[in-house]
Amino acid sequence: MACVLETPLRMSVLSEVTASSRHYVDRLFDPDPQKVLQGVIDMKNAVIGNNKQKANLIVLGAVPRLLYLLQQETSSTELRTECAVVLGSLAMGTENNVKSLLDCHIIPALLQGLLSPELKFIEACLRCLRTIFTSPVTPEELLYTDATVIPHLMALLSRSRYTQEYICQIFSHCCKLRHWHSCGFKSSPQPLLCANGPDHQTILFNHGAVQNIAHLLSSTSYKVRMQALKCFSVLAFENPQVSMTLVNVLVDGELLPQIFVKMLQRDKPIEMQLTSAKCLTYMCRAGAIQTDDNCIVLKALPSLVRMCSKERLLEERVEGAETLAYLIETDVELQRIASITDHLIAMLSDYFKYPSSVSAITDIKRLDHDLKHAHELRQAAFKLYASLGANDEDIRKKIIETENMMDRIVNGLSESSIKVRLSAVRCLHSLSRSVQQLRTSFQDHAVWKPLMKVLQNAPDEVLVVASSTLCNLLLEFSPSKEPILESGAIELLCSLTQSENLALRVNGIWALMNMAFQAEQKIKADILQGLSTEQLFQLLSDSDVNVLMKTLGLLRNLLSTRPHIDQIMSTHGKQIMQAVTLILEGEHNIEVKEQTLCILANIADGTTAKELIMTNDDILQKIKYYMSHSNAKLQLAAMFCISNLIWNEEEGSQERQDKLRDIGVVDILHKLSQSSDPNLCDKAKTALQQYLA
Repeated sequence: MACVLETPLRMSVLSEVTASSRHYVDRLFDPDPQKVLQGVIDMKNAVIGNNKQKANLIVLGAVPRLLYLLQQETSSTELRTECAVVLGSLAMGTENNVKSLLDCHIIPALLQGLLSPELKFIEACLRCLRTIFTSPVTPEELLYTDATVIPHLMALLSRSRYTQEYICQIFSHCCKLRHWHSCGFKSSPQPLLCANGPDHQTILFNHGAVQNIAHLLSSTSYKVRMQALKCFSVLAFENPQVSMTLVNVLVDGELLPQIFVKMLQRDKPIEMQLTSAKCLTYMCRAGAIQTDDNCIVLKALPSLVRMCSKERLLEERVEGAETLAYLIETDVELQRIASITDHLIAMLSDYFKYPSSVSAITDIKRLDHDLKHAHELRQAAFKLYASLGANDEDIRKKIIETENMMDRIVNGLSESSIKVRLSAVRCLHSLSRSVQQLRTSFQDHAVWKPLMKVLQNAPDEVLVVASSTLCNLLLEFSPSKEPILESGAIELLCSLTQSENLALRVNGIWALMNMAFQAEQKIKADILQGLSTEQLFQLLSDSDVNVLMKTLGLLRNLLSTRPHIDQIMSTHGKQIMQAVTLILEGEHNIEVKEQTLCILANIADGTTAKELIMTNDDILQKIKYYMSHSNAKLQLAAMFCISNLIWNEEEGSQERQDKLRDIGVVDILHKLSQSSDPNLCDKAKTALQQYLA
């Protein structure tokens, strides 16, 4: 049965399937092998650069017949080789062509062909496999389905420069990461995700990829060297095991990092410089090379900055900026060095003006390509700005003072490209760490408006960064806090706390915690109403400690100032006391229990709320237990509860003091007044004075 295009062809296209196209297919069925061979050769010449002819031949059923001939042992090596060449040519057409070839199970047939002893046929099969695997529609897993394939490809690496080039290219396109940190900021443009089980990097590494590919870096063929280099870049990405191995590999007496540095030299092709910089970057981020190593500070970083220059092609500028953003993302010193290298911050502003009216592009095709891909420059610039401004206040100031920067970010937040929106939000998030900018530039440009719009309807990866940014805009000193509240943020944030995405739950509750800090009673009531008691306690039993800590932080902020404490405890007291009991009894870390005891201390500061503690013997015993705990932080937090309960100037203090004395609290206070910890000692003495007053 013929393989057909996934997208049905219109009748007008079908009518153009010429007699000559049928003739090519018919000749494949000739009983004379020589005529079949000539037919395949003629077909090869007919399809070169002719996508319409390729589509016609696929529709007419050429692929199954070519695969049959390729797999027949009775076919001559020349015929089998020519069939592989034609199939490779068909794969170079449209993505639909590749889908049709995959539907006909071309990959198992070609992989089987690699078992042939004939080198020319093996090379033709590899060339076709290379074309198919580099197509975005081909699942990489197809390379790993049969466990014997990878070791066989490793063995074929030594056969010829062509087997080396094609196999390395296949490996670099089929090496994808299993794990992806959805809530982290990963600037690298690497492909993501593979199936469960060992990830691709591990499979290739375990089959000796490093040892088998390393010597190819000294090949006389530029293409082989280049593909080997690309292989190492995908193998090292986020992989400490591979990176640590690469650092110590010797090729012709030189360590790999030294070879990568040589490949960074300005007389080398740009593609080689960029890929070498990526190898060093990924090894550095994986912990195999120190961030202050000369090969990073004096070689890789300046090379990547150089790639951002307007003299470079669009794709080189994009890759340079993205790789540099990834290199400096977590290191303050590298951020500072990059920010003062070749006027990088000003240089990046050119990314938003491209192509300009005075552009030097004379090639119309290149201009057309760049116009279609100009958004990639913008997203790369936002990414790099985000990394540059991640920590240093002076750098953030320089970025914001760059020509029209805030306007560009605001525009970026509403662009149609998801990549630009995500990068613009990342940039905004990075800059929102500045108290100064929150009070000035962020307010002047009302960035909260487009940010709230982004939060209304966006994929999770954008929502995570946007909600992190909102957390910063809701800090008490931010002028944006009030208008954000008025725009319905509480409902939005409460809905985030119910997300299955952990990062969104954390950010939702974190933003509510910031919102509740020193807030009016009405805002606190709205938060409690929006969350609902049920959801609040769902969060308090969340398995993630970050969610739990932020929820406790929210409770602590809600239970501040006496009228608010009394009001909230009068309506939610029973449930809150129940939750506090469960947490103090549970297997939680010191920080969680300390935060919970601080909530109790706040409740104890209420006028009527403190009775909920005094009438709960179980809670009183727990406070007493934590006063004698081995951890000073918990002792101190428990002491705050006691101090608030026994304070003399408050009504009913005598009765409370008597009850606490009866359960042995005073004895513990005497012991703590002799403590070597000055904070505990002072707190205990102050409490004892309340009894003496």
